[in-house]
Amino acid sequence: MSQEPVEKIKGLPDNAYTELKEGEEYQPIMSPTKKVPEVNIWSVTLGLLMAILFSAAAAYLGLKVGQVFEAAIPVAIIAVGLSTVFKRKGALGENVIIQSIGASSGVIVAGAIFTLPALYILKLDAEFYKVFLSSLLGGVLGILFLIPFRKYFVSDMHGKLPFPEATATTEVLVSGEKGGSQAKLLVVSMLIGGIYDFIIATFGWWSEVITTRVVSVGALLADKAKIVFKLNVGAAVMGIGYLIGLQYTAIIAAGSFVAWLVLIPIINYLAPGMTIPVGFNTTSILSAMSAEEIFANYVRPIGIGGIAMAGIIGIIRSSGIIKKAFGLAVTEIFGKNKSITKEELRTRRDLPMSIIAGGILLAMVVIFIFFQFGVLHNLTQALVGLAIVMIISFLFTTVAANAIAIVGTNPVSGMTLMTLIIACIILTSVGLSGTSGMIAALIIGGVVCTALSMAGGFVTDLKIGYWLGTSPYKQETWKFVGTFVSAATVGGVIILLNKTYGFTGPNALVAPQANAMAAVIEPMMSGKPAPWLLYTAGAFLSLTLTMIGIPALAFALGMFLPIQLTAPLLVGGIIAHIVSTRSKDAKLNKARRERGTLVASGFIAGGALMGVVSALLKFVGVNYINQEWFESNAAGIIGFGMFLVICGYVIWESMRAKVEVE
Repeated sequence: MSQEPVEKIKGLPDNAYTELKEGEEYQPIMSPTKKVPEVNIWSVTLGLLMAILFSAAAAYLGLKVGQVFEAAIPVAIIAVGLSTVFKRKGALGENVIIQSIGASSGVIVAGAIFTLPALYILKLDAEFYKVFLSSLLGGVLGILFLIPFRKYFVSDMHGKLPFPEATATTEVLVSGEKGGSQAKLLVVSMLIGGIYDFIIATFGWWSEVITTRVVSVGALLADKAKIVFKLNVGAAVMGIGYLIGLQYTAIIAAGSFVAWLVLIPIINYLAPGMTIPVGFNTTSILSAMSAEEIFANYVRPIGIGGIAMAGIIGIIRSSGIIKKAFGLAVTEIFGKNKSITKEELRTRRDLPMSIIAGGILLAMVVIFIFFQFGVLHNLTQALVGLAIVMIISFLFTTVAANAIAIVGTNPVSGMTLMTLIIACIILTSVGLSGTSGMIAALIIGGVVCTALSMAGGFVTDLKIGYWLGTSPYKQETWKFVGTFVSAATVGGVIILLNKTYGFTGPNALVAPQANAMAAVIEPMMSGKPAPWLLYTAGAFLSLTLTMIGIPALAFALGMFLPIQLTAPLLVGGIIAHIVSTRSKDAKLNKARRERGTLVASGFIAGGALMGVVSALLKFVGVNYINQEWFESNAAGIIGFGMFLVICGYVIWESMRAKVEVE
């Protein structure tokens, strides 16, 4: 089939972000009936190079500060830039493949570093093959389990889920291909957001997180009543809130406000009557705890329970979709009638279900061999470990994808923590405990964590491809290659960082999530209890919210995430509402909202890209932050002022939009 001549990109269709009317179909930018450049030496080589580079950078940053940047946007920016420099025509399809392969890095890193460094923290055996295979097998499972749900998330739910990260990445890719005023606005916004966040991360001219403690009344309330309000003043976080919109950011923030402004003060009210440490793995009495410690010990577990129950509710509600996916799989594998239908358009074609089913069976065999001969050396325990991995990974795949689609943040650490607790209970029931039990639980947790991380990240790639008109089966095929390369890189980097810095002792890497996992596993494998009452309370809260029609997952996410991240999301959502409702002219409101979307996407892209640069500078020892100033009240006040400036810029720039004359 000869390649079609390249058409000039005009931008995303008008119905790209809105729900489709009865009988309406979404037509992507690249025509489904035409062949476009996608997979070739250029796109695959560059994608794999990006996977290696970003895996190393993300692993270091994640272990250093506990935050893993999403690689999709920086990779997309680099892909667009290189295609422009080398004057590649019609590079949109190639850039999606580069982005999809390269983005494997961030999700594999998140899955690996949240659990596997705990092996070093607990002074357990952590050979390269354990780290590599945990990451690789988890990533492969995440891809295989998500593919049957691709159509539901990216097509059936068109316009119903915001997909903030996918939106930002898509805007980058489209603007780079389209050029003109939109590309100029995106570049300007990237520069503003990137420089703004870079100044915070590298020079520390103002605080990144401000709290009510900067004023005397706020400090008094924080000390006496444990009432604290925090705000991350980063441009990227606020930009994500703009893309999510007011509806979901309000629900997420409500969960956070209940946690920080209701539950923490109530718990603190009981402090004078408590003379001994109370709760799971706590060593301090309640009156000696800060608001942050109360959140970590008593409130966040409620959020974890809420996320788990919201996931179960989502699984029950998705049972029809799961049955349909199974039905289609059985029909495709065993059915005799394989007539060509409209579904055979390249933009609607997934990998054959026979390959998916075969891949899952092969993955099960390899995981069993890995557990039997590399981790557990016990047939019953290896089979139990395999069952835990397969069941939890499959059931929570839709939860991870849904979370990414709603808020752009995957609560994978919360779901993994629940997995570790379940794994510990089951493994101890089959006679596994002590050192070998800890290793087994962490390896199982690593596989599940990576699977859920991959499921959440991959749904972003597929949504981008859906909007732009790439071939899903090509994205799915080459995602496996990106996963292999990223897993190998991450395994080597974790071992290198352990030898260079270590995860315990002075000047060690922080690895906060892995430390949390180690803190959970060690007592449980020693027979100590988990905070089941708090998890149960969160579960009942999700049930109650579902009864009154409030999205439980979004609310529980708010209770799980720190308030400094949820508050700027709400600010971004409010700004989006303001700019899109000020006029009585619906077309003008839409134009303003879309212009703001471009600005917010630029903020996210710039912040993500400069986050990589800042991480690399810190890696080579370049850090100009004066920590005393960075944490001072004056720096916090300046930070709040700068946050108001960038919020004002988004509003001003959005309101400049004009209705295009057709």
